[in-house]
Amino acid sequence: MASPKIAVIAGVGTGGGTGAAIARRFANAGYKVALLSRNAQAVQALSDSIKATGALAYPRSGQSDSIRVTIWNVGEGIFSPFLDVTEEELQKTVDTSVFGPFGFARESITTFKEQELDDQGSRGTLIFTGATASLRGNVTTSAFASGKFALRALSQSLAKEFGKQNIHVSHAVIDGVIATDRKYAKDDNPDEVLHPEAIAEAYEFLTRQHRSAWTWELDLRPAHGKW
Repeated sequence: MASPKIAVIAGVGTGGGTGAAIARRFANAGYKVALLSRNAQAVQALSDSIKATGALAYPRSGQSDSIRVTIWNVGEGIFSPFLDVTEEELQKTVDTSVFGPFGFARESITTFKEQELDDQGSRGTLIFTGATASLRGNVTTSAFASGKFALRALSQSLAKEFGKQNIHVSHAVIDGVIATDRKYAKDDNPDEVLHPEAIAEAYEFLTRQHRSAWTWELDLRPAHGKW
């Protein structure tokens, strides 16, 4: 009997944003989902809500031999003028955009390398969540953009190195405001924001691509967003 597929989502926030939507999407697609968050209470609540639908979710990862998808959705939103950025804020940026994803990617790829190919010719899929700041800096993004640039570079390097071993590494540029429980949705035009459920749908699509036509970078933006 084949092992059940597991998707590991790092960064599910308070349970009302993109990470939570991704977790629900993969649970509905038949995955067991392992949830990682700095907020233990929120991740337990999300786990319970997913289980209530009949799907399976765990506050942390279980059987590593059946992990097929891993998603790094952790971020540290630091938006300050350059001279106001503190050493503590810079360290948080490095932790969430360099050290954290390095370790997460190492564990993911080590696991994927030991697995058989699936029907699409993949051993596993690793997805990183990026932002507008992954591609360009702005007046208050010296810390934030530095971290996102680094995360994008890491994902591109891994995609080139491990694509040859049938491991799919992808980076998603989320270009716009996300309508979550912590960020507003503009009442006058809902097309100016990204919906977490739509982002989750795009992520799940990445895992179903055949290895002859993999996406490295996905650029997601609202229909009425500014380019």
